[in-house]
Amino acid sequence: MPLIVLSTSQLLWVRLAALVFTCVAFSVAAHGAALPDGGIADWCIFCWAFSFAGTLLVLLVEQFGLQARAPVSWSNFPITIACYAALLCLSASVLFPLWFLKDRVDGEARGYRIASTVFSCLAAVAYVGEVILSKARPGEVAGYMATTPGLLKVCQTFVACVIFILVSSNPVTYDSHPALEWCMAVYCICFILSMVVVVLCVGECTGYLPVPFSKFLSAYGLLVVIMYLTATIIWPVFQFDKRSQGRKDSKVIATAVLTAINFLLYVADLVYSARLVFVSI
Repeated sequence: MPLIVLSTSQLLWVRLAALVFTCVAFSVAAHGAALPDGGIADWCIFCWAFSFAGTLLVLLVEQFGLQARAPVSWSNFPITIACYAALLCLSASVLFPLWFLKDRVDGEARGYRIASTVFSCLAAVAYVGEVILSKARPGEVAGYMATTPGLLKVCQTFVACVIFILVSSNPVTYDSHPALEWCMAVYCICFILSMVVVVLCVGECTGYLPVPFSKFLSAYGLLVVIMYLTATIIWPVFQFDKRSQGRKDSKVIATAVLTAINFLLYVADLVYSARLVFVSI
């Protein structure tokens, strides 16, 4: 019992810290950072605001003891929110200074931007800490999203969203050849399948599947690994062949790199899922 209380106390303080850091990050950025409308600025504000709202919801539900009344699986929901928030704040911590600290602005606005960057980094660290504290230990009975395969699925969907953003900004990158259209289909299909798993676990709906959830995960894992393997090979081959005349757009290169990263995430997911046996999901 003392260990459980200590763990809960640690989670509470980490969540409170993340709540404060994200609140300061988007408040300072919106108040005096003189950011342009749209683009990266809106993305960073969204990252901080989403993370703040998710953490506030988790804190309110737990402090008022409403877990049993929540329409979601509370063994899966908080860590899912924390993992997405960690990735979002990490992306904002990288993109915000790259885009807005290199601009020449007056001293006060630059100070606001520096403050937002610092608190964004602190928020990312806090969310990583929350994920580490909430993650299931070997032999511990926990929700699926608290396991390594569950967290990997969050990362897979996040990387896929980044790929969508990169590709949608220049549709010609995949419209030029049927093989590249196949790559786009791979990104979409695998993203949907991963999101289905996340929603089923968070919504506590795995029992509604016509097949056992473990078998569904095995078939899903093998399918997406094969599909991403083809995309990992096809995308760079057809983007950087002789007919592309040496075109090496930075977004195309980034998409190729992220495709390879997601392939590795899916391989790791398949390996972990094959070895992982949990009493309850």
